[in-house]
Amino acid sequence: MQRRVFNHSLLASTALAAGGLLSLPVQAQSGFKEGKDYQRLKQPVAVDAAAGQVEVLEFFSYGCIHCFQFEPQVKAWLQQKPAHVSFKRVPVFSEPLQRVYYALEAMGQLEAAHDKLFALFFTDSVRPAGNKPEAMADWVAKAGVDRTKFLAAYQSFGVAGKVKRASQLADLYQVEGTPAVGIAGRFLVPGQAERTLPIVNALIAEARKG
Repeated sequence: MQRRVFNHSLLASTALAAGGLLSLPVQAQSGFKEGKDYQRLKQPVAVDAAAGQVEVLEFFSYGCIHCFQFEPQVKAWLQQKPAHVSFKRVPVFSEPLQRVYYALEAMGQLEAAHDKLFALFFTDSVRPAGNKPEAMADWVAKAGVDRTKFLAAYQSFGVAGKVKRASQLADLYQVEGTPAVGIAGRFLVPGQAERTLPIVNALIAEARKG
């Protein structure tokens, strides 16, 4: 379902990723090396964040088990992220699942259904029975989403536009596997277990320098 899923275990404790690292200076994390721990984009990507904000994008897929395992770390990190960080998830690699994400967003049901869909896929091993809209609607209905309203949103022009933009962002950030995190239109961090968010924190600090 993904182009290439990074084959790392992301079941490490959320404490390391979401704890005091947010307050550590970049110098204290100087062991992170460009080309090894993260990539600097050759061509900067335009960001949507407001002035003074550092945009952080999590590239993920509901069909990626490593994204599912990474999710608790992301949630813990979000509880402590600084106010100057603008965070957004970007679904990639599977158009039907991308449409699911943006359809739920359009319906205002994303927060309620997000974790349930991950759990359906990997905890309960309940997957969509195909890629057609009706199959996707049947699947999200198992998470308590109204099937009829979902189908209307799923097939809307607005959702199609967001899917196109998400795929463009994945290309611009040169995302090759999920999960991956883009920072400030300048850096990409591929999934590296407990190291991912500490590296993200260091790059946020670097981006703030200008």
